[in-house]
Amino acid sequence: MAEQDWKTNKRVFAAVSLPTLLWTILFFVVPMLIVWQYSFSTKVGDMGIDFSGTLDNYKRATEYLYLSIFGKSFAVAALVTLICLIVGFPVAMAITFASEKWRPWLLLGIMLPFWTNLLVRTYALMIILGQQGYANKGLEALWGGTSWVKTLIGLQPLPTWEPAQLLFNNFAVVFGLVYVHLPFMVLPLYAALDRLDRSLIEASLDLGAGHFRTIMRIVVPLAAPGIVAGVMITLIPALGAYLTPDLMGGTDSQMIANVIERQFKKANDWPFGAALSFVLIYAMFILIALQSMRRKVPDLH
Repeated sequence: MAEQDWKTNKRVFAAVSLPTLLWTILFFVVPMLIVWQYSFSTKVGDMGIDFSGTLDNYKRATEYLYLSIFGKSFAVAALVTLICLIVGFPVAMAITFASEKWRPWLLLGIMLPFWTNLLVRTYALMIILGQQGYANKGLEALWGGTSWVKTLIGLQPLPTWEPAQLLFNNFAVVFGLVYVHLPFMVLPLYAALDRLDRSLIEASLDLGAGHFRTIMRIVVPLAAPGIVAGVMITLIPALGAYLTPDLMGGTDSQMIANVIERQFKKANDWPFGAALSFVLIYAMFILIALQSMRRKVPDLH
C-alpha cells in the first residue's frame, strides 16, 4: 500500500491534530500570553495590577542584582551540563557496546529514576548527603581508617572527624542538578552512538590509532548531533531548575527560578515576576535559535 500524504487527507489530519492543537492553545499559549501581559503591568497596592503597558519591570530586571543572579544561573547550568557530558559520554558508550543481554538492563537503570517523583528523589539525596547520612559515614570511616597509617610512620594521629557540610551550599546544588539531569544527557548520547558504523572504529584501531584518539577523531564527531541534543536538553532545564536549589541550596545558592517564585508568592509582585520569567524564556529561545541555526556545510563535490 502506497504511503498516504497528509496533504491529500487533510480532514483526517485535522481530526487527529485538532484536539492536541486546542489543548496547546488553551492550556499553554493563552496562559503564557496572560503572564506576558502581566510583565507590562504595574503593581498597585497589595493585590491590584494596572495593565499600563510599562517597560519598568524589564528595566528593573536589568539591574546588577538580577543580572548577577542570571549570570550565576547560567554558570551553574553550564557546569552541570559539562559534568553530565563528561560523566554521561562514557556511560552511553558502555551501554552501546554492552552485550545484547545486558543492554536493556543498563537502559532500565538509566530510566529508572523517571519512575520516582523528583521531590522524593531530592529528599532521598538530602538524607544521603546530610551530616548523619551515608556520605558522611563513609568519609568518617575513610578518615578513621587512615589514622593507623599516620601512627605507623611516626606522625600524630588524625584529629577527630567533623561531619562535612555537603548540603545547603553551591556544591549541593550542582551535585543535585547533575543527579537529576544526567539521564537527559545519557539517552541522546546513546541514541547517537548506537547508530555509529562500528566498522569505522575497527578501521581506526587497525590503522594504529589508539582508543583515545579513535574516540576523539572518529566517535565524537560522528556523535555530534547527540552531543548537541544532550547539551540542549540538559542546559535548558538546569537553567530553569527550581526544586533542587530551593531544597538543597543555601541563601547564597539560589537561582533565578527561586527569585521568580518569591516574586509571585512572598513579594506578591506578579508583574515583576512575569518580567523575570520572560527574560528567562527569551534567553532559552536564544539558545534554541542558536542551536537550530547550525547548518552543515553542503558538500559541493
